[in-house]
Amino acid sequence: MQSTDQTQLVRRILFAGLMLIAAASIAAYALMSSPNKPAGLGEALVGGPFTMVNHKGETVTEKSFLGKPMLLFFGFTFCPDVCPTELQVMAAALDELGDKGMDIQPIFVSVDPERDTPEVMAAYVSNFGDRFIGLTGSAEQVAAIAGAYRIFYARQENKERPSDYLMDHSSIVYLMGPDGKFLKHFTYTTDAKALAQGIAEALQQPTVN
Repeated sequence: MQSTDQTQLVRRILFAGLMLIAAASIAAYALMSSPNKPAGLGEALVGGPFTMVNHKGETVTEKSFLGKPMLLFFGFTFCPDVCPTELQVMAAALDELGDKGMDIQPIFVSVDPERDTPEVMAAYVSNFGDRFIGLTGSAEQVAAIAGAYRIFYARQENKERPSDYLMDHSSIVYLMGPDGKFLKHFTYTTDAKALAQGIAEALQQPTVN
């Protein structure tokens, strides 16, 4: 039988493979919406309508964020490493942008609605600055927004401590335009400086209808 360490290693390798496939798929979607292509040849199939609850307990939809670019990351508050690291990178990138990034709304979307209540989300996102908004909701609402943003997530059970389960999930940062349409995605390996540069370049591009 495999040891616990071997099992965890296999899980991580398989998950890394899934993330590479997801990143490649998003890149293909991004090419469809390249501003170098004539209008009408397609848009990235990322994003869309959603209804969620923010960290203040208020119901919000995609229309609540119109007029501001959104920088989104999906994860969960019990995440041991990937989520806090990525949210720190997002916060640092926005600091790097300075005044150019003031209109950008950073958003952390939970894929763990069972544990991530609005109160839990409020306490968590406050660790990364007062600009972050946390979104959670019912299992159905989370599934809907994850589907709209092509996010993979799956519960990883803990047989010894059932309440301490983990969530496997895509580790992709999305930049959406003020009109709510997809502009660019960034992989987990993108550092704060590169993220800030990519955001600045994407926001300077004209929107393709």
